[in-house]
Amino acid sequence: MSDSIVKTKSFQFALRIVNLYKLLTSERKEFVMSKQLLRSGTSVGANVREAGNAQSSADFIHKLSISQKECDETLYWLELLKETYYITEIEFSSMYRDATEVLKIIRSIIITTKKKNS
Repeated sequence: MSDSIVKTKSFQFALRIVNLYKLLTSERKEFVMSKQLLRSGTSVGANVREAGNAQSSADFIHKLSISQKECDETLYWLELLKETYYITEIEFSSMYRDATEVLKIIRSIIITTKKKNS
């Protein structure tokens, strides 16, 4: 069940990241940080999807761990974009909240999987 939730939420988050990237490049003329944000933000869901095709429990945890790192990196880029005034506080808060939610779900799945394997 939570696997399906994390797939859905990470995909929806990736869509938001793509739209923010479009805004940053076309209207705000920011190209460097926005590209990093696009890469890490869309990688979260891609690695969640890969985890669904894991060949073992260890592989599953590994793929989700990569997703967790990418999500944390995305939080960093969002913070940097806010502090350099490329995104507003409102834009930041909404995206940051979504990223944090996805991160918590991923961490929970990793912890649960590790406990089952112990």
